[in-house]
Amino acid sequence: MSSYKKPMNGATTFEAVLTGLTLLFLMVPVVQMVITAFTVNAFRGVKSGLTTQWLFKVLELYGDTILRSLLLALMALVICVIIGVPAAWVLVREQRKKWAAFLEEAFILPLSMPGLAIGLGILLIWGGFSYFRQSIFFLLAGHVMFCLPFMVRSVAAVLRVEPLSQYEEASSTLGADAWTTFRRVVVPVAMPGILAGALMVVTVSLGEFNISWMLQTPYTKTLPVGLADSYASMRLEIGSAYTFIFFVILVPLLSMMQKLPERLNKMRKGK
Repeated sequence: MSSYKKPMNGATTFEAVLTGLTLLFLMVPVVQMVITAFTVNAFRGVKSGLTTQWLFKVLELYGDTILRSLLLALMALVICVIIGVPAAWVLVREQRKKWAAFLEEAFILPLSMPGLAIGLGILLIWGGFSYFRQSIFFLLAGHVMFCLPFMVRSVAAVLRVEPLSQYEEASSTLGADAWTTFRRVVVPVAMPGILAGALMVVTVSLGEFNISWMLQTPYTKTLPVGLADSYASMRLEIGSAYTFIFFVILVPLLSMMQKLPERLNKMRKGK
């Protein structure tokens, strides 16, 4: 049997052309940035020759900012999981109570505020503690405050779909205490949300600029702050190479954020 293909009408053609032009508008600068990262001279283009020297120059000058951002993202992830998963569980269990609704709104509040305002608040309250101010933990406080809502909302969204009260009742009937129920029932059920939230926390932490710029010191620069510094004070080729490295780190995480929760759900349904 031959498959029937619906002919494209004028509206569909217009939408396809508009989508293509939008993608072209978005992707051309990215492609140009990648080309610039590997050219000897940005103003002469590919004719000047191709090189990888700018990538090694970035690693030499800003390698510490890349490693610091990765470490900061992992630390923020651990804290967001430890705080966010139990918090989401409590919010879902007590969602009919007013204090739970108020607490959930409080978790979301940092997302509606400019990062500079969050950084300024942390700076005003805790900036007087010199050792804390000069350490990476000062940045970590801002990143956790900004990233925690993503973990809480992702986990809560999954738990609200599942018949959580029935699972908890069955666990209690079998003699499990609250900690066992959380560890053996709630966490496995919430795992798609935990994975989605974890990937979101890591990507947001890696790309966060405003809070990092407000809280950083010359010895605690992060990847986005270093990227801005490279564009302001270095050659255009170095800035492009830095951006290329940033994309190499970030794009796989974004792809995993789209695919991993879906695959986990399919595996659970298959069982």
